[in-house]
Amino acid sequence: MDSRPTGGRRDRMREATVREIHQTARTLLVTKGSAAVTINAVAREMGMSGPSLYHYYASRDALVDAVTADFFAELAEAMERDRDKHAGAPLGDRFLAACRAMRAWAVAYPAEFEWIFASPVGGAQHRPDSARHRAGLRFAHVFIDMIVEVWNARPFPVPDLNDLPEAMREQLRAYSRLIDGRLPAEAVHVYVTCWSRLYGLLCLEVLHQMDFVLTDMEPLFEQCLGELSDMLGFTLVTD
Repeated sequence: MDSRPTGGRRDRMREATVREIHQTARTLLVTKGSAAVTINAVAREMGMSGPSLYHYYASRDALVDAVTADFFAELAEAMERDRDKHAGAPLGDRFLAACRAMRAWAVAYPAEFEWIFASPVGGAQHRPDSARHRAGLRFAHVFIDMIVEVWNARPFPVPDLNDLPEAMREQLRAYSRLIDGRLPAEAVHVYVTCWSRLYGLLCLEVLHQMDFVLTDMEPLFEQCLGELSDMLGFTLVTD
């Protein structure tokens, strides 16, 4: 006989139901699109009533927040795993491995990538205590922490802030303060440039916006990695 407290069993049953809710929402997303992910649709697929599912999530925004957190965590884990495979290698190798892992995840899970990066989500994402916000920060730190490590090991070339528009200078300084000065404003500009190129290229690929000329985006992605490597001062390592 199981002598564990009933509360523990209830908790496990609730966790199992939450996992099923998330998986059902993901299946609806992949097969029918983001608009199909609603409380009632998830409940219907699971054989539950809408009111029953509201015991787990009070609104669609809350469900979106939780599912998005799952996707961010999965992406971050993939990037961390490939980065850490190169634990003894130069920092550039680890950085490029994480970037390639991000692309591999995006290509393998385009609906999920679009859900977290290319579609608006509810206001819950902006709450520092939200699951989505915390998971998003974990993902972001995979990228920015390595940029900081590069900077601390050997500062890379940066622009003169005076050559940038005033509005941009103020935003770069504000972000530098937000990350406790781990990167000066000039280096934040390089970080933002790297991220925008990487992210923009992945969006173009996942959303099939380049299919009219390139159906295989890997060579262009590798070219982008070469450019980022030059900006950050390390050598591109090809697979």
